[in-house]
Amino acid sequence: MRAGTVAALMYALGITPSRSRPRVSNDNAHAEAFFRTAKYHPTMLPSGFPDIAAARKWAAAFIHWYNHQHKHRALNFVTPHQKHTGEDRLILAARKRLYQQHRDNHPGRWIRGTIRNWEPVASTTLNPIDDRTIEKILKKSA
Repeated sequence: MRAGTVAALMYALGITPSRSRPRVSNDNAHAEAFFRTAKYHPTMLPSGFPDIAAARKWAAAFIHWYNHQHKHRALNFVTPHQKHTGEDRLILAARKRLYQQHRDNHPGRWIRGTIRNWEPVASTTLNPIDDRTIEKILKKSA
């Protein structure tokens, strides 16, 4: 009995293999963004960790910071923990009120007359597909 190729198995399972070039970090943009944040975090040891226990301890502290303290731009500057618990709605509503109050008190400082969008984010993506591409895909499948 002879085994099939990995590519054949992937197709049989409905998995589309990556077509990116080796060492190109665009397969999993969310993971790559996370790794970059970790790599450049001030607590990352430039010379590496002395042992696996130290690496695990650092990683646990980093993950806690990333989820509970690091405000993500894609989430309108709330933490993932705040987003998942629903706290983001109250935080963003308070920010919106504060910005509106400052705009009303000092309208000359607001060049466009509008404040930043402080609505809760429904979903995030690092490489969004624009609406025209989606329309083309839907037309081809119809």
